[in-house]
Amino acid sequence: MTVIRKATAQDVDAVAAIYERIISEEEAGRCTIGWQRGVYPTRDTALKAVEQADLFVLVTEGGIVAAMRLNQEQVPEYKLCQWQYPAEDHQVMVMHTLVVDPRAAKQGYGRRMVDFYERYAKAQHCPCLRIDTNAFNRRARAMYAHYGYREAGIVPCTFNGIGGVHLVCIEKKLPD
Repeated sequence: MTVIRKATAQDVDAVAAIYERIISEEEAGRCTIGWQRGVYPTRDTALKAVEQADLFVLVTEGGIVAAMRLNQEQVPEYKLCQWQYPAEDHQVMVMHTLVVDPRAAKQGYGRRMVDFYERYAKAQHCPCLRIDTNAFNRRARAMYAHYGYREAGIVPCTFNGIGGVHLVCIEKKLPD
């Protein structure tokens, strides 16, 4: 049985361990995301998300296998993007830092998290969904496209303390 729930302080270390395993995969050349060890994401990233009560985790019998932040905080770079679905801030739900533990990859957990995100946004009366990822992260870009999201634009910037990022702004409008 699996459940998606709000994270607690007791979940921070498990989420931070997923971040570290993903960065290790990148350092080994098995994926390209654009994150940097000790810069982003870190244990503090997870801790702050728990403190803001917007970190969600997917828990299986084996423990936490995925996490993401859901809130209405649009990063400043979003203002530089030409969104196809313009919306008032209160109509937008943003997903940040979706991660699936590399040890639990290809089991549908990413899809479950995206489905939860869409249901959560609808329940919060937010028909416009926004996500961002690094242009390097081809796997995430392909996944979002497969789920009906569109790339609205790419913004060159320093993002989460990492320079030289080409931030891909991604969107979807939920049906009424």
